This record gives sequence, C-alpha cells and structure tokens, in this order.
Amino acid sequence: MTHTVDPATITPEMAVQIRMWRCDEEYSWRAAAQAASDLWGSEWGSNQLYGEDLCVAAAKVLGENPCREPWN
Repeated sequence: MTHTVDPATITPEMAVQIRMWRCDEEYSWRAAAQAASDLWGSEWGSNQLYGEDLCVAAAKVLGENPCREPWN
C-alpha cells in the first residue's frame, strides 16, 4: 500500500484534531480526509485512503494503536 501521509508531517496538535474527528465525532475516513483538506489545504479532498493514512499517522504520533479502540 502506498502511504499518502508521512507521520513526521503531523504535529501533535494536528493529531489531536484528527483523533477528535475520528474517535469523538465518529467521522469516517472519507469525512476525516475532507475535514483535514478543508482545514489544512490538502489537495486530497475526501479521498478515503488519505483519510485512513491520516488516522494511522495521527495514532502513531499520539502513541496509540490505529487498529484498536478508539480508532476502529
């Protein structure tokens, strides 16, 4: 799988925001991608793979497992 997001580009503040969208507000990967694109100016829009990569990268930045609760 080709990853679209380098975890090194995700700040702790961005990771917290992405976690809020995905875990607290229950955004889908597609919705998280669109929210990130709107807020940070990404060209990916609502691309589902981008959203999944964002969530994985954010979880890693926060020291969490993206395959476990609350991420999935």
